[in-house]
Order: sequence, then C-alpha cells, then structure tokens
Amino acid sequence: MTQVRVLVAYGSKHGATAGIASQIGRTLREDGLDATVLPADDVKDVRGYDAVVLGGALYAGHWSGKAKRCAERNADYLKHRPVWLFSSGPVDSSAEQHEIPPVPAVAREMERIGAREHRTFGGSITSGTPGLIARAMVRAGKGGDFRNPEQIQSWAHHISAELAAAH
Repeated sequence: MTQVRVLVAYGSKHGATAGIASQIGRTLREDGLDATVLPADDVKDVRGYDAVVLGGALYAGHWSGKAKRCAERNADYLKHRPVWLFSSGPVDSSAEQHEIPPVPAVAREMERIGAREHRTFGGSITSGTPGLIARAMVRAGKGGDFRNPEQIQSWAHHISAELAAAH
C-alpha cells in the first residue's frame, strides 16, 4: 500500500497561517502520512497529491489572495480529491471559544472546489509581524498569538482519520 500524499499549502508567509500549516503538516506526518508544506504561490499543480489542505489569513472579512489564487489555479484538480480549508483569523480568543463559520469568500471557494470542511483558528500579530497595521495593533495592546496548538493538532488528526478510512 502506498503512503497517502497530502499537500498543506498556506497563503501568507508571515503570521499565524504559515505556523498553522506547519503544525498541520507535522501532525499529519506523525500520523504516518506523507505531508508537504508549501506557500500557496509555489503550488503550480496538485495532481501529485492525494489530498490538499489549503489555508489563508483573514483580514477585514477577506481571505488571503494567495490562497484563493492557488485554489482557482488548481480548481479542476481539487474537485477530484479530498480538500480541507482553514483560515487564521481573529486576533482574539473567539476561534478557541466557538466554531466560526467561513467568511463568504471561503464559503464560495468551498462550494466551487468541493471542500469537505473549513476551520478558523486564532490569528497572531506580534512585534515580529511586519507591516504598519500590525505594529499599530501591537502598540495599542491588541496583538497577541491566539493560535491554539491543541485545536490545530486535533483537526489534523481528524483529517488523518478521514484519509485512513478512505484508503
């Protein structure tokens, strides 16, 4: 039996999204899957993967343009494999406290490519996050790292279990 190959792609190189993707990839590998973690801009063709997990940052109700373009570029192929979407979102504890529905742009992508589900995780804006808005938020005391490693790991285990049941 061949090992299931999973692509974990993320739409932003700074902040929470890359870290969430990295943790998902690490957990999938611990579960025995062959997981590759890449920036969404580097993903030209998903045909070499059995499943895809694609994530992007939420900003003012919009999903990462890089993640969206990756989904659009590969839409025909994504329709024929299991896909999960995630967002790194609120810079507060709301994602930890309750399930946050996908923003409209993500919901449209889910429908277009037939994604199985979506999960929003907390975001992260710290003094190391580049950009004027990030610096202003940190100065105003509104920054922080609101990712919950246990929730991310639990969701990745859920994906592993679904893929194991299908193969």
